[in-house]
Amino acid sequence: MKLVFCGTPQFAVPTLERLAAAGFDIQLVVTQPDRPQGRGMELTAPPVKQSALKLGLPVLQPDKIKKNEEFQAQLRAISPDAIIVVGYGRIIPPWMLTLPSYGNINVHASLLPKYRGAAPIQWAIANGERVTGVTTMHLNEGLDTGDILLQAKMEIAYEDTTVTMAPKLAELGADLLVQTLRGLEEKRIAAQPQDHSQATLAPILNKEDGFVDFRRTSDEIVNRFRGFQPWPGAYTQFRGKGLKLTRIRPSGTVGKIEPGRIHMFEGHLHVLCGQETGTILELLEVKPEGKKAMSAREFMNGYRPVEGEHLG
Repeated sequence: MKLVFCGTPQFAVPTLERLAAAGFDIQLVVTQPDRPQGRGMELTAPPVKQSALKLGLPVLQPDKIKKNEEFQAQLRAISPDAIIVVGYGRIIPPWMLTLPSYGNINVHASLLPKYRGAAPIQWAIANGERVTGVTTMHLNEGLDTGDILLQAKMEIAYEDTTVTMAPKLAELGADLLVQTLRGLEEKRIAAQPQDHSQATLAPILNKEDGFVDFRRTSDEIVNRFRGFQPWPGAYTQFRGKGLKLTRIRPSGTVGKIEPGRIHMFEGHLHVLCGQETGTILELLEVKPEGKKAMSAREFMNGYRPVEGEHLG
């Protein structure tokens, strides 16, 4: 099967490498342009480009693809059997969708139709899901609305964050795509339409998603903290300045409370949260604005919070 691979982030790298190892004919790798990164803002190649060059594969980095006649001519000349799309970061135009005989095949990091959108891993964890997975699907002009080819499930452990889940799902997705392409070649897979009534959205994250609402329960706050790693994390305010929560855990329930109040007990730093039933969130490590991360004990010794004082 002759392929064109479109992808950009680290999540897409295992799929590209697995396709190459499985012997598929990867005619071209399409990825986004190099971007400035780090403190020095040095121009850095995306992970997929770095992997493709190691594999000796040709790479193309068009700024735009929708009305790019040169790019269109290059793909038409290749005449791929399938175009593989994994985290490419661009909307695939109609002319690309109809070009290959097997269509454009996407690896999406959720069990569609749940968590359509740019941040499926983050929102699945943030919403307290215990199981997630990957889906291979045919792309169409909608947002992750195409027909499903194959799916594979994976449990989310309580200690998992987006940082730990993303590599595991990337490996699972790589294996699933190879199975999908083999199944399509051998005509063993019939695409199934999604049940759109069951769809949920996983929109791109913004900084405000990390602001802690202490009206949520401690479990809900911890789930969002796990899902929003490494960014935007979890942060609040203390005495008018930013306070990032870097290690937290739920620590029981109490009666009716006022959310956001600090409660100190036997050397532990707690925040009361929830609405109907009060819950306790223990702060294990925090990072005050402009300072290094510090333990709760160091924070209490240095900042001397007062019992009943508010966060938020």
